[in-house]
Amino acid sequence: MTQLAVGRLNGSKAATIDMKLEVVVIPVSDVDRAKEFYARLGWRLDADFGFDNGFRVVQFTPPGSGSSIQFGTMVTSAAPGSAQNLYLVVSDIEAAREQLLAHGVNVSEVFHPAAPGAHLQPDGSSTRLSGPAPDHTSYRSYATFKDPDDNGWLLQEVTTRLPGRVESAGTVFASVNDLASALRRAAAAHGEHEKRIGQHDANWPDWYAAYMVAEQAGQTLPQ
Repeated sequence: MTQLAVGRLNGSKAATIDMKLEVVVIPVSDVDRAKEFYARLGWRLDADFGFDNGFRVVQFTPPGSGSSIQFGTMVTSAAPGSAQNLYLVVSDIEAAREQLLAHGVNVSEVFHPAAPGAHLQPDGSSTRLSGPAPDHTSYRSYATFKDPDDNGWLLQEVTTRLPGRVESAGTVFASVNDLASALRRAAAAHGEHEKRIGQHDANWPDWYAAYMVAEQAGQTLPQ
């Protein structure tokens, strides 16, 4: 008898099975046009499979993302352009916007919401305030762009996670840019720390490490 079966007989609960969101399907009207657009963004092309019955699936993964998008023919009955407010989380909203502009994408100005939910309202809404959130508060700075079918993407700047969102034991950085941004924030915070203690902190590597892990896990930051 298997261990799982024994556990059920004893009335105990089986271990929770990981369920990882890996793919989101978006509807497009022209597969090749969409493929050219997402390739131009620098996203990784994972697959482009076509079959004799007309079924075709194309998959792209954004840099540093654990999830991918798929589009093609015979993959969804949703209307092209109906996928909206697809979040792309970034550690530096202005750098991400500049990168998209360099790829020829029409990106909105950076904004922050004047009221809850304003970031999900249509572009041009009066409840969006120009510029990043004061002090670049995590989760509150945004920018938007659309693909050729008007599927809508939402850039969101996240530097410090809400508590419980990330295990501190599993701290990872998805890219060199994310790690560099975290180091810059730790350096700035450490500078303030040295001002408070009134001397050079020779233990700065440990302080940096503690700050970066706590920031990503949404824990109390070291002072």
